[in-house]
Amino acid sequence: MHLARFPRVRLAHLPTPLEPALRLSEALGLEIWIKRDDCTGLAGGGNKTRKLEFLLGDAMEQGTDTLVTQGAVQSNHVRQTAAAAAAHGLKCEIILEERTGSTAIDYTRNGNVLLDRLFGATLRSVPGGSDMPAELEKTADEVRARGGRPYVIPGGGSNAIGALGYVDCAREIVVQADELDMQIDRIVTATGSAGTHAGLVAGLAVMGADIPVLGIGVRAPKDKQEANVLKLARETAALLGRPDAVTDAMVVADCDYVGAGYGLIDEAVIEALKLAARTDGILLDPVYTGKAMKGLIALAKSGRFENETIVFLHTGGAQGLFGYQGELEAMFDAGG
Repeated sequence: MHLARFPRVRLAHLPTPLEPALRLSEALGLEIWIKRDDCTGLAGGGNKTRKLEFLLGDAMEQGTDTLVTQGAVQSNHVRQTAAAAAAHGLKCEIILEERTGSTAIDYTRNGNVLLDRLFGATLRSVPGGSDMPAELEKTADEVRARGGRPYVIPGGGSNAIGALGYVDCAREIVVQADELDMQIDRIVTATGSAGTHAGLVAGLAVMGADIPVLGIGVRAPKDKQEANVLKLARETAALLGRPDAVTDAMVVADCDYVGAGYGLIDEAVIEALKLAARTDGILLDPVYTGKAMKGLIALAKSGRFENETIVFLHTGGAQGLFGYQGELEAMFDAGG
């Protein structure tokens, strides 16, 4: 697994810490460690920075002058892409999908959106349910028509090149666990656009590390999510020269904690945010890590992880909390 074969632009503060969550572990009755990929550094950190190292490397090798990508209104991926572009003197064209339907001013103008604008990205919005690949190509064509050289990055940076960032993270986790003489029984992560989950699965498979990964779904139903992750994990393993390394059994998603839909929070998500914050001072986000922690809490209380040592991959996104100010203030006003 020789990642130096792939073009890469160093963006992240690596390795990110692997820390015990002592009070959260006590509250849930199992041993939990947190892989702090909220600490990757770029634009406040998050998992997309690892993916962008390889995506930007590929883009720079191709001579691009404009990054083109898309995401939901409060997209962490968009924020980090805009920052990466700014740091390397590139233009950045962003398409924001109004996926949740929220028109609240804090959601549409604050949080990640405020930061996108601060980094100088050009933003346009499209209705929820739009054909986002077609919107990406439309924008890329407009860039070409102006004489620019676009590089299109899929939502979440989730293709085989981007997933290499989480192949590297899988290696990093194993090295850190070995240094601590710690046996990991399971890695738990949010799974959405599939790149993080797929990269972990491919990396662990190629290494032969035999650590199961459980993805807690934030959007799609189980069958669709597992199919998306499996396809991308196999593409990533093939890029590494091991096309047969990933098996069907390695891809597991639990999509019972999505709630009403992507980006829509409920009382259990708010309780997960509060528990992480008030035990170990960990800030989660409402869309990804909050729902992953919601699932972890429920599964732990059901006895699913009895006697296991769990690594919870913190993919960042606390900047999005400010986009949910109204909903969170309602919780505080109610005495939470």
